[in-house]
Amino acid sequence: MFNRRFFSFRRLMLFLSVMGPGIIAANADNDAGGIATYTVSGARFGYQMLFPLLIITVILGITQELGGRIGVASGKGLGGVIRERFSLKLTLIAMLAMLVANVGVIIANMAGVAAGALLFGIPTYISVPITIIALWLLLYKGSFKKAERIFLVLSAVYIVYIITAVIVKPDWGTALKALVIPDMRLDQVYLLTLMALIGTTVTPWGQFFIQSYIVDKGTRPEVYGYQKLEMYLGAFLTNLISFFIIVTAANTLFSNGIVVQDASEAALSLAPLAGAQAKNLFALGLFNAGLLGVSIVTLATAYALCETYGFESGLDHTWRDAPVFYAIILAILIASGIFILIPGLPLFQIMIVTQAINGIILPVILMYVYKIANDHTIMGSFTNSRLNNFLAAASIALLSIASLAVVLISLQG
Repeated sequence: MFNRRFFSFRRLMLFLSVMGPGIIAANADNDAGGIATYTVSGARFGYQMLFPLLIITVILGITQELGGRIGVASGKGLGGVIRERFSLKLTLIAMLAMLVANVGVIIANMAGVAAGALLFGIPTYISVPITIIALWLLLYKGSFKKAERIFLVLSAVYIVYIITAVIVKPDWGTALKALVIPDMRLDQVYLLTLMALIGTTVTPWGQFFIQSYIVDKGTRPEVYGYQKLEMYLGAFLTNLISFFIIVTAANTLFSNGIVVQDASEAALSLAPLAGAQAKNLFALGLFNAGLLGVSIVTLATAYALCETYGFESGLDHTWRDAPVFYAIILAILIASGIFILIPGLPLFQIMIVTQAINGIILPVILMYVYKIANDHTIMGSFTNSRLNNFLAAASIALLSIASLAVVLISLQG
């Protein structure tokens, strides 16, 4: 009896010691673009997006595990492994794809900051410059880890979607049925929304982020089984929140014929819980999620580019030690801010479209990950098994088919 308790306690401690990469990387997908996408999915299509969400959750777990395993086996971030494994030309293609996708995510989150501030009555030309200055000081002063924890705690505001979903009393039987039985369409709006759902959940930047996180954390090969469990748990938890956001929007917006065009309409999904304060609650969540997304993805982009091309990087360095690293951060913040300041931009729609672009680019990055995971010289005993290969190849194929369908139907339209 004592031994069983001891080993159970020991396993629990080992699991707690590796916690972080999977849960934080997955939870960071619930950024401003994610919240916008899930809300629009429920508002436009009711429960129809729940089945794709289930499939995407599985794919998220598979891809996160691939990235984590490469990190443990190689001891390097994805950018560094790509540079060593592939030619200069193929490395450049991978970095360009990553950069386009990441900048899209950063712009989406900057749009979320601006849209949230507008709901509080703060003009974009005030909120965006202040945000850029604040984030630059935050990252340059090297206090990102503390700020990341604060942002993630504040992101718990989305627990309100679970409470709201219970308050509106949805037909849980119908919702669970929609979760496991497909009811999909082939029209342009549905496919673009589906691609946005994919792009905001399984992200190119997430592949770089989780691998670097695993390396920085120093996960040892002998405890990788616990890390693997943590990564799958992270995928489940983040999309559990996504499930409740879609269900809430379906029962508050879709059922009332409200097609979301901006953040103020999206905020109505929280009216059953917050009443007149729904707009402020949604604004707070959107603003916070935007800050989290801009911070993490900007930092992940700078790390990936510097690692790939051999420049010094890290928040523990000064500008003199790592000028390229900090220059990339500053350039991305300023460029995304300038873009959002263009007069008349539909901020909420930008958050959706950039996620769709993310989804289209995603298979390119995953093909690199797949090749690396099958390279025995890099992976050793962590090389993909037949089951791993089947799951990874099936995931990439499904994502590629979805991307191709969106492009073809968009061109036809």
